[in-house]
Parts: sequence; C-alpha cells; structure tokens
Amino acid sequence: MALGISNGFGLLSDVEGRPLHYRFLKKQRHRANAIIARSSRIANDPVLDPAQFPWTDMLQRHWKEIRAEALAIYAHRAAIPPLREISPDHRRIVRDNSWRSFFLIGYGHRQEENIARAPRTAELVSQVPGLNSAFFSILAPGSHIVPHRGVTKAFFTAHLGLVVPAQPDRLWMRVGDERVHWEEGHWTIFDDTYEHEVRNDTEETRIILLCQVKRPLCAPGSWIAAALMRYVECSPFVREAKDNLAGWETAYAKAERGEL
Repeated sequence: MALGISNGFGLLSDVEGRPLHYRFLKKQRHRANAIIARSSRIANDPVLDPAQFPWTDMLQRHWKEIRAEALAIYAHRAAIPPLREISPDHRRIVRDNSWRSFFLIGYGHRQEENIARAPRTAELVSQVPGLNSAFFSILAPGSHIVPHRGVTKAFFTAHLGLVVPAQPDRLWMRVGDERVHWEEGHWTIFDDTYEHEVRNDTEETRIILLCQVKRPLCAPGSWIAAALMRYVECSPFVREAKDNLAGWETAYAKAERGEL
C-alpha cells in the first residue's frame, strides 16, 4: 500500500534516501499502468466482481477453517508484527501499530514457520492462480489507514472477511468514489491503484485474509508486469522486509512458548 507496491511489502515509495532509479520507476508508473490497463483481460474498475474469478468460490467454501487458523494466531496478537515494522515505507499511511499482518507468502517468498501455523490456509491459497502474497490482515479498533494508492495495475487485491464487526457505518473501505464493506465468508476485490482508505471506528478488531494476485494480461502489458516483478523480487525493499519478518517469527515463537 502507500506509494509502494500494493498491499504487500511497501516498495518503490517516496521515502527520502531511496536510489534515483527507484524514483525514476515511480515516475514511469502512470505510463506503465496505462499499457497494463489496455492489456488487461479483466475490467479496470475500482471494485471487481468476485464471481469472475473461479478460485474465490473454492476458498469461500472453506472460510471457517481459515478463520479458525487466523484466530489461533491472533491469540498471540502482540507478537504479530505491525506492517509499519515489516515495511517502513508504510509508516506514511498508518502512524501507529494498529494494522498488523501475519504473512504466509510475500512476493512469492514463503514464510515456512508461519505456514506451519496455518497449514490449511496455505494449502488453499496455493491454489490461487497468480498468487503473489497472502497474509492475515488485522485492523485494531479505532484504526485509520489514510488515503493512498498502490503503484501498479499488475496486481489486484482480494480480501476474504474472517472476523468483521457488524457495524458497516463505522467499518468501511473507500475505493475511488465507492464505499465497500466486508462480510464474513465473502470476498471484496479491488484495484488499489485507485485512491483508497480504510476506517475501523468500531470497538472490535477486523481480521481478513488478504491475497495479492497477478492481473490476467495479454501482451504487451504482460511483458511490463513480468519485468517489474523480476526487478521487485530482487530489490532491497523485499530483502529488508524478509529480514524484518525473520525477527518477528522469532518473537512469535517465544510468545507461543510463553516467554513474552
């Protein structure tokens, strides 16, 4: 999110001290996105219909199993890393530790210790074509993720509601001009290159399964998206996030043993 690659590790962002070639790539994102949009095999609407993706029904049928694993992990919530600690580039859009993320897969990198704690979820998401990232996204009461845009249309973002406070007037996401609401056991799918923000003004926690999925493309957009991903996967941003996650995996293991 932020000005980084959407909803996963914050990349290519407007952070002081980033190399000039990252700034160049950021400036070129509008041109690249225009080509990707013209090459897209799905709509370029802000909010997408889950029915056009066959895999959504398969995961939806097993949502209670996924929720059970998420709740078991949430039992040690203080040891689940705030996203801003995994990816410092996200500190611009959330200024406290209210948004926590338990990664199973991030930019194709499997977090094996975390996967061992949610094996059924990992098995299910592995069947999603073009899956790039998958994690439990936990939003504390009183949270606000400020308006922002993702960088690239190479992906779309899918949220499966697991624990959703039943107060839609106080818990919502705005994508473009449309306000959407999560429902337990249902998908919310959107293109995060449109400006979006999130509010949880309830007194309860919201938990979703967040999947970042490659957009179905034809050429030449598919070439641009593939080149971008090869670059990103080798970038220092992903390496930094992986290193940060390793430290949090150690902390979570200690919490499970009652050492924290």
